[in-house]
Amino acid sequence: MNIRFIFVLLLLSVLNFSVQNYADELPDKNLLRKQNILFIAIDDLRDWTGYSAGHPQVKTPSLDRLAASGAAFTRSYCASACCNPSRTALLTGLRPSETGVYLNSDDWRIIVSPNVVTLQEHFQQNGYKTLGAGKIYHGSYPAKTGWDDYLIQNRKLFTNNVTSTKRNKEGDNDQYLDGVGGIKFQPLDVTDEQMEDYHIVQYGIDELNKKHDKPFFLAVGLHKPHMPWNVPKKYYDLYPPDNIVLPEVFEDDLNDLPPEGIKFAKPDGDHAAILKSGRWKYAVQGYLAAITFCDTQIGRLLDAFEKSPYSNNTIVVLWSDHGWHHGEKSHWRKFAMWEEANRAPLIWRVPGLTQAGTKIETPIDLTHIYPTLCDLTGISKPKQELSGKSIRPLLEGNTGGNTNGNADGNINKTEPAAVMTYGYKNHAVRTEQWRYIRYENGGEELYDESRDPLEWTNLAAQQEFTKIKTDLAQFLPQTNKPPQPKPTPTENKPNLKKKQK
Repeated sequence: MNIRFIFVLLLLSVLNFSVQNYADELPDKNLLRKQNILFIAIDDLRDWTGYSAGHPQVKTPSLDRLAASGAAFTRSYCASACCNPSRTALLTGLRPSETGVYLNSDDWRIIVSPNVVTLQEHFQQNGYKTLGAGKIYHGSYPAKTGWDDYLIQNRKLFTNNVTSTKRNKEGDNDQYLDGVGGIKFQPLDVTDEQMEDYHIVQYGIDELNKKHDKPFFLAVGLHKPHMPWNVPKKYYDLYPPDNIVLPEVFEDDLNDLPPEGIKFAKPDGDHAAILKSGRWKYAVQGYLAAITFCDTQIGRLLDAFEKSPYSNNTIVVLWSDHGWHHGEKSHWRKFAMWEEANRAPLIWRVPGLTQAGTKIETPIDLTHIYPTLCDLTGISKPKQELSGKSIRPLLEGNTGGNTNGNADGNINKTEPAAVMTYGYKNHAVRTEQWRYIRYENGGEELYDESRDPLEWTNLAAQQEFTKIKTDLAQFLPQTNKPPQPKPTPTENKPNLKKKQK
C-alpha cells in the first residue's frame, strides 16, 4: 500500500467525520418545514372594530388590515368574561368548569392539574422556540414554565398606569381627572414610546428581525384597552366628545331578568355613577382612544412582520380575552353572561389556507384555538382531552351547520355553538340564533338574536320556548368542578430569562 493511497484514505475519513458532525449540528429539517406562530393577545377588546362594525366611530385600520388579509370571526366568544379564567381556558384548552378556575382570584398554577400541558409548553416540547412579552396569562399568575425567553418589565416605569392624584369633585370642570369611580380614563401628555405596550410590541418586532434556527411561537400580549384608559392625548383627539355615539340602551332592560342577572348587572354601581357624573360620553371616548392606541401598536407589529422573512410561513392568530359593557343592561366592565361581555375579536391568517377577506359567522369560543394550532402545525394534541376541537374546516371555507334549527325545529348538538361560563355553574350557550343563560340556582334568560340582537326581551319564561331551552341545554357543561381553596403559592414569579426595559 503506497503512501499516496493511505493519505487519500485518511483525508476521506476526516472529511466524513467533519460532514457528519456538521450534519448533527444542523437543525431538524422537519422542524424547519413547520410554520411559525405569531400569537397576538389583546386585553378587554370587545367587538368595536372597523371590520366588525361594532361601533360606528371606532378607528382600527391595523386590525382591519389583518382581517382583510385572512379570516375574521364575527361571532367569536370567550370561555369566560373574566380575564384569568378566560386566558386559562384558552392556554390549557380546558373550560373553567373542567379546571375549577372561575375568578381572577383563582391561581390557575395551583388549581389546574400538573398533568395539564399548557399551550406554550406543548409547542416547546415539540421543537418550537417559545418567546413572549406582555399579558398572555393573567398578570397575577404568569406561567412559570414553557418559555425560552420572556420580556419582564417594571410596570411602574410606564405612565399608562398612572392616574391623577386629584379626585373629581362636584362642579369640577375637568371631565377626565381620574375617571368616574372605578371607571378610569385620562388623556396623557406623553408619547407612545412612554407606554408599556410600545415596548411589548418592540420585543415582538426585534424577534421578527432575528434569524431563528427553528420554528418559533411568538406571543405578544397588549394591555390596552384594559383600564385605565390612559393613553396619549392624540388618541383622545380622534374622538371629539360632543360627537360620541353612545351604546343603544333600553331603560327598563332589567325588568324581565331573574335576580341573578340583576345581581350581575349591578345597576346601582358603575352605571349609576356614570349617569350621575354626566360623563358617559367621556368614558366611551376613553375606551375608543385606548382601542386606537392598541391598534397603532398592532400596526407596528404587522409592518415588521410583513417585512420579515417569516411572512409566508407564519400562522397569525389574534384574539381578545373577552368583551366589555359600556352601559348596556345598566352594566359596565365584563363579569356577566350577555353578548357584550363575551363577544371578542378573533382573526386568523394561515398561509395557503385562509382566503383574504373571509368573514366567518359561525359561533365559536376560544377553547378551539389550542387544538386548531396543533392541527395546523401537524403537532399531536397534548395528553389532556381538550374541550375544543380544530376549526380548520371553518378556516378552509366550510362554514358548518345552521344553528337556527332543523326542519323539525330541533337544535342539533353537533351544530356549532359557543359556550361561556362565569363563576360556578353559571353558563351560557350562543348559537347563530339563540343565547341561552342558566344561572347556578336555575334562573334563566333566552334571547332570539335574529330578532333581538341587543337582548332586550328575555323569552325564558314563555312556555312556547321550553323545547328551545331544552335543546340549547345540551351544550351546557356536564362537568362542574367545585371552586377550589386558594393556598398561597410559594413563588409567584416565573422562572424566566429577564430582559429589563
